[in-house]
Amino acid sequence: MSDPHFAAFSFVDRITAFEPARRARAVFAVPAAIERFPACLVAEAVGQLAAWVAMEAIAFRGRPVAALANETRFHAAVSPGETLELAVEIEQCDDEAVAYAGTARVGGRLVIELVDCLGPMLPVADFDDPAALADRLALLRGAGAAPGRFGGVAPAQVEPITGEPGAAWLQVPASAPFFADHFPRRPVFPATLMLDALIGHALSIAAPGHVPASLTHVKVRSFTEPGARLRIEAVAAADDPTRIALTVRGAERTVATARLRTRLETAA
Repeated sequence: MSDPHFAAFSFVDRITAFEPARRARAVFAVPAAIERFPACLVAEAVGQLAAWVAMEAIAFRGRPVAALANETRFHAAVSPGETLELAVEIEQCDDEAVAYAGTARVGGRLVIELVDCLGPMLPVADFDDPAALADRLALLRGAGAAPGRFGGVAPAQVEPITGEPGAAWLQVPASAPFFADHFPRRPVFPATLMLDALIGHALSIAAPGHVPASLTHVKVRSFTEPGARLRIEAVAAADDPTRIALTVRGAERTVATARLRTRLETAA
């Protein structure tokens, strides 16, 4: 991959419908050659489409960052080689924040829903070149980007902590192609990759055969830089083991919190 910008962590190929500041639809072809495309990256794709609508609405003065998501509902897994059909509805957007909801489908089948999401706006120029973003949106709304750009991401390194059930260390890579796309001017570990690691860790303490049903009360409180070492914790509720509280802590503060609900996987 010669240039990871708009490739290593970008999940919109072509915008098929666009109503400024209101709604949009798009597609993303998940490359068949990658090993996995986890549910959190499907949610990332929905969020990225919302970000394109939001940035265009305020003339690329700001860009939304992941912060609050009231509920993400997981309906089905997505496999490499499938094509996501993305849709977002913007509830409110200004220079301070964007509020939105969205869905992803495969072949018309609902695979994920995002409900009551809020992304605070930060200055675009701190993260990326505003002109490059405007040009990219024009491409996505026109002919579209060439599919197959995404080369996959390696699962995060998670090391259980001996003697502390439900606790583990999450090692953020010091370098990775996705940092050049998220973001070129300020590399940040994507919150969705953090949540993917959290969910994977939580499933290790869940009942056998359980899969994610929903993720609620997601709060990302701070950015995570390359090379960080994070402590992650998954604690099941005493009265209901399908409810698991998730926490991420850095050296000095809580980085993120969320609540996972699991369900027994059923045959398709």
